[in-house]
Amino acid sequence: MADEMAAKAADRYAVFARFYDVLSAEYPVYRAGRRLGINALGLRPGQRVLDIGCGTGLNFSLLRDRIGPTGTIIGIDRSAAMLERARHRAAAHGWANIILIRADLLTLDPGAVGRDIAGSDAAGTAQAALATYSLSLMPDRQAAWNTMVSLLEDGARVSVVDMQDPVGPARWLTPLARFACRLGGADITAHPWTLVEERCTGIVSASTRAGHIQVRAGTLRPAS
Repeated sequence: MADEMAAKAADRYAVFARFYDVLSAEYPVYRAGRRLGINALGLRPGQRVLDIGCGTGLNFSLLRDRIGPTGTIIGIDRSAAMLERARHRAAAHGWANIILIRADLLTLDPGAVGRDIAGSDAAGTAQAALATYSLSLMPDRQAAWNTMVSLLEDGARVSVVDMQDPVGPARWLTPLARFACRLGGADITAHPWTLVEERCTGIVSASTRAGHIQVRAGTLRPAS
């Protein structure tokens, strides 16, 4: 069932990848969450960061501003069509420090990625990971989280940005928010940022757009 859901989501993005940046309400709504999530990572020049569910590469410019040309962005996405748009974006800007990997985080082999990226095993592949509006797309978020963590160094920073129903006076926008999430295949009730709260220390918490966008970041606890 999980594989079937993942396949349907991938097919959905294959259909509208070319129009995703226009249709996704990026600048009026979701860009704000990306900025908050990336700021919360506290990235430094030269670091290696995973962009989980990187899509068309909407995080790339914000990440590059922080890691510079000596750092590396490792974008992972299961949609070939979305990765093709990300590849075009990187090429158009001359960003040579972006590595794109087509993979489903639920079936990805961490060891293979580690060898491809770091030249050894999976340990130490990256010092940080960012998941913007992507974990809510995954039917088994715990498995996706475990795979992501296996690609990170001890003490790495993790930031999760995702969606919930609007709160307060903006509650009337809930049907619109739910429709947008359903269109993209996301589960607005998933609340994947709770994984950060459970598994990390030094939690940074933020929200925007009437609470619709939630951000949690922290430092991974040492493996027990």
